[in-house]
Amino acid sequence: MKFKMNIANKITLLRLTAIPIFLVLIYVNAPWSNVIATVVFSLAAVSDFIDGYLARKYNLITDFGRVMDPVADKILVSAALIALVALGRMPGWIAIVMLARDFTVGAVRDLSSSKGVIIPAGLWGKLKTTFQMIAVGMLTFNETFLAINFRVLGTITVYIAMILSLYSGFVYIKDYLSKNTIDY
Repeated sequence: MKFKMNIANKITLLRLTAIPIFLVLIYVNAPWSNVIATVVFSLAAVSDFIDGYLARKYNLITDFGRVMDPVADKILVSAALIALVALGRMPGWIAIVMLARDFTVGAVRDLSSSKGVIIPAGLWGKLKTTFQMIAVGMLTFNETFLAINFRVLGTITVYIAMILSLYSGFVYIKDYLSKNTIDY
């Protein structure tokens, strides 16, 4: 069987290719590279919404997209969080909390789907992702522009993202438990 790549899946692959470019730019750690890294990250983040929209609107949903889209998102966010911690722009424990939530929800999602139950991403998870992406963008920019200190604003936003991360994880697991029993 031959696999045909549609536009939504191509956008997902493009997001994956943006990750090393983002990392090189952010590790240069100069004002010009932070600006370009912010643009690359922002385009990659927006591409997540675009590929999902196109896949749903034009019925381009594939098994490849179902698997690779969330993987691309997790790699993008994980790489960004780790880089921001390494550069001293955010505390490591916040990255650990957010990544642990994502791994836990991913495991619950896999467990649920193995039982034939799909629990879609809810409002709280989407809000978490939005705040996370905004926080990463601001902390990547790391500058003051038009009297706005994006590092301070990004730090506040990352705390909000962490709270949303914990809450959305709790809601997701609660939804899972209401639809399934756990086999030990």
